[in-house]
Amino acid sequence: MTDQHAVAPVPGVVDLHARLAAGETLYGAFAGLGSPLAIEMMARAGFDWLIIDLEHGAGTESDLMASLHAMGGTGSAALVRPQSGERLRIGRALDLGAHGIMVPRVDTTEQAREAISFMRYQPDGTRGLALLTRGAGLGELGHTGIQAINRRILGIIQIESRSAVEHAAEIAAIDGVDVLFVGPTDLSHSLGIPGAFDDPAYLDALRHVVTATEAAGKVSGILLRDASSLARHRELGFRFIGLGSDLAFVVDGGRAIVAATRA
Repeated sequence: MTDQHAVAPVPGVVDLHARLAAGETLYGAFAGLGSPLAIEMMARAGFDWLIIDLEHGAGTESDLMASLHAMGGTGSAALVRPQSGERLRIGRALDLGAHGIMVPRVDTTEQAREAISFMRYQPDGTRGLALLTRGAGLGELGHTGIQAINRRILGIIQIESRSAVEHAAEIAAIDGVDVLFVGPTDLSHSLGIPGAFDDPAYLDALRHVVTATEAAGKVSGILLRDASSLARHRELGFRFIGLGSDLAFVVDGGRAIVAATRA
């Protein structure tokens, strides 16, 4: 076993922990078209990370390997939002080589702690171990080196409900939770103010999440429709920022062309 294998057993592994710890603001986007070609083009555009979206996107788990391969030759971290926080859904994405997991619909501290345990091999968690999977290094690490993978996986917990906001401090304190990521649409609906992203109650919820996250030494993230509100959210303290999706890029680009043509 060489030192190279110990550091990066799978070609293209991107670990964002050091950059986040250094205080960088990282930008990404959601990939919902289910197209490996679109994902590769987005990654080559320069995003720090992409979320391959299996919860709301058109792609399925059967498409995931091709999408991960498409990102393998880029410097963008390949993160996956599975359909749910179930052990097998998280484990399958990691076994195929995801660099991190975004867990949707987490409302309590117990749910967050359980989801994080699914991302880590024993004794740190309950993730099932198969040494020949792509995410375990295709057998190159062996039994003695496998624990290094636990420290590379980026753990992202979504904050999408009133309950999640209320438990933000406890969730952020969990070892293995790296990012608390706000889902604006779900959160605004949960607060009873759908789409009212300027409402004081919504903004107070954002401030609460950022304060709780920073107190735990972790990072706050959020998805924005586009870059128009970027400055405001950076001022609030968000440092893991999603700027739209491939679906939105297609829709916006098409509408802009049609509008310009008809004008």
